[in-house]
Amino acid sequence: MRRSRLALLAAALGLALPTLGAALPPATSLRPEMRPLPGAQTPPRVVTLSTQATPLAVPRSIRPQLRATPTLARSMAAAVTPAADTEFSAWLQGFQTRARTAGIAQATLDRAFAGVTVQSRVLERDRNQAEFSRALWEYLDSAVSDTRVANGRTAFDRHRDALARIERRYGVEAEVVVAIWGLESAYGAMRGDTDIIAAMATLAHDGRRRDFFEDQLIAALRILQAGDVAPRQMTGSWAGAMGHTQFMPTSYLDHAVDFDGDGRRDIWSDDPIDALASTANYLRHFGWTTGQPWGMEVRLPEGFDYSLTGEGVKHPAAFWNARGVRLPDGGRIPDHGRASILLPAGHRGVALVIFDNFHVIERYNPADAYVIAVGHLSDRITGGAPFRASWPREDRALTRAEREELQTRLVSAGFHRFGVDGIIGPQTIDSVRRFQASIGWVPDGYASLRVLERLR
Repeated sequence: MRRSRLALLAAALGLALPTLGAALPPATSLRPEMRPLPGAQTPPRVVTLSTQATPLAVPRSIRPQLRATPTLARSMAAAVTPAADTEFSAWLQGFQTRARTAGIAQATLDRAFAGVTVQSRVLERDRNQAEFSRALWEYLDSAVSDTRVANGRTAFDRHRDALARIERRYGVEAEVVVAIWGLESAYGAMRGDTDIIAAMATLAHDGRRRDFFEDQLIAALRILQAGDVAPRQMTGSWAGAMGHTQFMPTSYLDHAVDFDGDGRRDIWSDDPIDALASTANYLRHFGWTTGQPWGMEVRLPEGFDYSLTGEGVKHPAAFWNARGVRLPDGGRIPDHGRASILLPAGHRGVALVIFDNFHVIERYNPADAYVIAVGHLSDRITGGAPFRASWPREDRALTRAEREELQTRLVSAGFHRFGVDGIIGPQTIDSVRRFQASIGWVPDGYASLRVLERLR
């Protein structure tokens, strides 16, 4: 995008907007580290149409939620055990041997682990992750609130020159990068202040996910060894996500860039430019197509064949146009390559046509709710309208136990053969669709309480 387009967008949006400091903190924040959710049905990428799970309707991930506040930071500091922890010391000795084998210098290890002990608060957070159930529309009410949109426009205008340069270099639209920034850290207001080395060491020593957190700890040590940040300045969420756009250490090593040319890939400082460029670089790496929308709201005609919905069904725009699918204003779907029809809340909610860039954002966070929020927030930041269709707000989200019961009953009824994991992924959606068709309901695949009650 040329600088002129950014300037025109900023001018069109206006500058009399709330300050960045008024940004609402994100209710969840998942790092750009693509790996399957526990029990995922279709590796290697998890696709969910679930409107259940965390406070921002993002299915539960191995990267827990960021809730770093000054009070929490003080409580975590107070939770550090001052006495020597024999088990931790033994683990640390063994880990340092493995780290040296991986190329980490002893001097780096000495600096990194100076004063580091087990973080009791980190363990408490890891072991007591609550099950949240929140509907997609409730998530979007927060994720794409008027405040977040307004603060996004302010942030966009404040950094428009740097964003223009980032967009020219990486080919990722600036508003998409800003939207990710807004969801991940409320435009930098909630970056997290937990000591990453201490947290990763605590979780690796704990052993529940030792291999994963040891990998993250080795990556964090490589970052320190490269001189990008000092040990105690490497801060983030208690589960390891760092900086303005919440990179895990391994993703940082693979995708972080020194965009401002100061010799460091600094995603932690108040200046967000390296972090924003790193995010654009990440999306480019996973196949971002310049100029292609993430998705668009559409209207489905009477008599539409709902078996054609879902991310697994892809057709050119001409196919959908020929079947009467239209934009909200009646226009035809533009040709941006093959596309799918997505019904994240069933036939009574918003219908979307999604393109390949939707799946690129999924590499940042595999939850459909998150991708829709990023895409819709990016549209709103640049002057787009809210969704026109309504949501079935009388519905409530299923709890995890109810999602597992739904799958169990679908298996018993002969509609589902993929096991029970509580994750409403493509196979479960297809199973729900076939059950709905068998009883004469609209087969939209929406895993609702109504479907569960009928199965009962």
